[in-house]
Amino acid sequence: MNIQDQTRHPIRDITSIASIVWRNPSAEFVEQLPIAIYACDTQGRILWFNSRAVELWGRLPRIGDDSELFCGSYKPVSDGRPISREQTPMAEVLRTGIPIRGVESRVERPDGSHIWAIVHIAPILDEAGNTAGAINCFHERLGGGQLELPDAHPDDGLRAGDDRLAATYEHVGAGIVEIDQDGRMLRVNQQLCQLTGYTASELLGRTIFQETLPEDVSEDRDQFHRQLAGEVERYTIEKRIYRKDGGHFWASVTSSSIRDAAGKFLYAVRVQHDITDRKRAEQALARRMEEQAALFAFSERLQHCTSAAQVHEAALAAISRALGCDRASILLFDEAGVMRFVAWRGLSEPYRRAVEGHSPWTPDETDPHPVCVEDIESAKFSDELKQSIIAEGIGAAAFIPIMQDGRLTGKFMAYHRVPHCFSEPEIAASLALARLLGFSLSRLAGEETHRTAERDAQQLAAIVESSDDAIVSKNLDGVIQSWNDGAERLFGYRKDEALGQSITMLIPTDRQDEEPEILAKIRAGDRVQHYETARKRKDGSLIDISLTISPIRDRSGRIVGASKIARDITERKLAESRLQESERRLQELLAAIPAAIYTTDAEGKITYFNQTAVEFAGRTPILGSDEWCVTWKLYNPDGTPLPHDQCPMAIALREGRPIRGAEAVAERPDGTRVPFIPFPTPLRDASGRITGAINMLVDLSERKQAETQQRLLLNELNHRTKNNMQVLQSLLAAASRNARSEEARHVLEEASGRIAAMAAAQRVLYGTTDANNVSADQFLGAVVETIEQTLPAGVKIARTSANGVLSNDIAMPLALILNELVTNAAKHGVKDSANNTVQVGLAERDGRFELHVQDDGPGFDLNEVRHSSSGLRLVFGLARQLHADFEVTRTPSRASLRFASGRGA
Repeated sequence: MNIQDQTRHPIRDITSIASIVWRNPSAEFVEQLPIAIYACDTQGRILWFNSRAVELWGRLPRIGDDSELFCGSYKPVSDGRPISREQTPMAEVLRTGIPIRGVESRVERPDGSHIWAIVHIAPILDEAGNTAGAINCFHERLGGGQLELPDAHPDDGLRAGDDRLAATYEHVGAGIVEIDQDGRMLRVNQQLCQLTGYTASELLGRTIFQETLPEDVSEDRDQFHRQLAGEVERYTIEKRIYRKDGGHFWASVTSSSIRDAAGKFLYAVRVQHDITDRKRAEQALARRMEEQAALFAFSERLQHCTSAAQVHEAALAAISRALGCDRASILLFDEAGVMRFVAWRGLSEPYRRAVEGHSPWTPDETDPHPVCVEDIESAKFSDELKQSIIAEGIGAAAFIPIMQDGRLTGKFMAYHRVPHCFSEPEIAASLALARLLGFSLSRLAGEETHRTAERDAQQLAAIVESSDDAIVSKNLDGVIQSWNDGAERLFGYRKDEALGQSITMLIPTDRQDEEPEILAKIRAGDRVQHYETARKRKDGSLIDISLTISPIRDRSGRIVGASKIARDITERKLAESRLQESERRLQELLAAIPAAIYTTDAEGKITYFNQTAVEFAGRTPILGSDEWCVTWKLYNPDGTPLPHDQCPMAIALREGRPIRGAEAVAERPDGTRVPFIPFPTPLRDASGRITGAINMLVDLSERKQAETQQRLLLNELNHRTKNNMQVLQSLLAAASRNARSEEARHVLEEASGRIAAMAAAQRVLYGTTDANNVSADQFLGAVVETIEQTLPAGVKIARTSANGVLSNDIAMPLALILNELVTNAAKHGVKDSANNTVQVGLAERDGRFELHVQDDGPGFDLNEVRHSSSGLRLVFGLARQLHADFEVTRTPSRASLRFASGRGA
């Protein structure tokens, strides 16, 4: 029978087990059985036996010997008399094909002793259903011998027979019970009491079904009802019977009917043999066979696996089947040496997260042993790990190491829901599974490595053939061994023209000494990298190339040749020549520029400077050493020291942006100082990466001198203008006092006020260092302060702070406009002596200024008075000059002027 077919169905008894491996069982397995066992073929020749059988026989029979057929006993005996071997129970089973169970037999030993044994013989059937042999499992009967009766007197024959029968009933090596038609026990013998642990009084009156495990009751009850109905007179059943201590034992029960002369059922006699050892042996055998079947199926399945996932799935199925567990997992070390789950069955994600990474072995352990935890509750785990395992419903677990090529690569886990004792056969099967799993994973890894190597080789061949570079191999004598298309294009020789020729055919006459030097380096195991030289083409022309040459080794590591890559660098040489010429011209240009110019690398080290930079710095910079600037010392415009790593050049490199508008002062070694403006600009390559920077230093010495001269002239001009305005203002004031006409006096006072406003603006313009602009807040403060001095007593001006910068061109017209508006507000808008304030403001927003003057008066209609007021006509004229918008509101009384921050137009 095919083992693979057999393992698809549950193994139920010894017959089905033996039919699988009865001819050649595992010696290790047979020796582990707790009973004596042997097997015979159809002719009765002994095929194999275990040491327990030898122990009971008292001798070692010869396997396959025709003189020792059917049995290994010294002398076959039945009912105290010798019998032939053809009359033994084994011979009967081989003839009839009917199994024998629980038969008592006397085993004679060579030393004259004997034992009583309980014999169980099962026939082995082939695929056609014919008897192919038989297996005998036997064990010594409890008590060690048959009951021996004392000598009887002839006149006491009847009484002695009754006593003998009663003694036999009580002491026979089987439990006997008499039951009525309801299954109640009427009489039990001593052996049954010993088997169950109950006394006779405790058993009598109870039914046989009360003492039977629930799952075995139905079959026994059905057979007993058939016996009561007369359908059968006798039946045999195997079932489990409770013991008083709560355990149970397996029994082979033969129930025989006792009827009266009329055939009426009186009671049944049930003979019970303890077959627990045999059942355990059968279960152990079944477990071992299931393990072997699982290993066989796993081995068979692995042959068809093409991926690690398929191997993992097959392994999980084999682990569950071989070890009788419904949950299992496989964990492998990752690159960091941490155990990670790669496959599992029946495990939750929280559990996997909690235990992942745990390993009883280190990754470098060379001889890891299985670790079996038979009871998680008593395991020496951390409390956190133990609780995670218990919460998953795991009562026992086995850690089985997985080895690949002598290296620990992981483990598989087998889980049981309740505490479990892992037997030696289970551990052996686990290690066999782990070996198969490791071997299969190694095989897959090797196949993948082989496929990768083949793919790489194909890719390499394709690269070599498609490369634009010339790729040539040669032996240590310099003879060309391979020649790609790139070599043909570069040197002009076809492959058939080059193969077998000396590489020296490509070397110009004046460079022939290069080849021996190259071969010497190759023989020494050295590489030749980017060696630039010239080689000769087929047409005799020379070509500039860059050579990279590497040793070629055989599998033993011995150098057998060289691989050469030749790249045409003609264009690069031309480009380098053009670049050198360009750099030469650039340096000549920079040297001719009358400004200090220098460059740095990306780290700020000086890489170039022109002669003007030397003259500017008063020193010669050190290339590759000086950083950031060519100058000796640096200062800010206010005279405070400026560290070189904070200078504009350093900032430009650090922030990757040009720096403009900065000023600094350089100090030469002789102590002289030079003000200058730097123009540092980062330099970038094609990818945008900063490769350095260039800086031009513009000497401000002459400009500073010019500015100083200009400031002196302006101050002189301001002084004279101010004096002239003061003289004019004094003349106007004197004329006003002497005027006889009120109108003339009024006109002269207005002119004096306007001159005062212009003088205030003049002071601000010439008091600033900026030649083009003036602070709006300074301008407004000076003009308002001057105007306030010309107003009637008690009138105050409240101004808000101004923001922004005014153009100098705007300042003078704006001062006159402000004078007219404030004077008008003080004259016509202040009516309440308790509130005699004029509000003035100047603010910039979005590039435009707004000047406003506000009072508490009733205001005026601009259209009504614009032609009658000379002051307003002046305001309109000046507003047009500024391209400004002028408007007046009455609630509140407010005049506003809006104009651009620069001069209009």
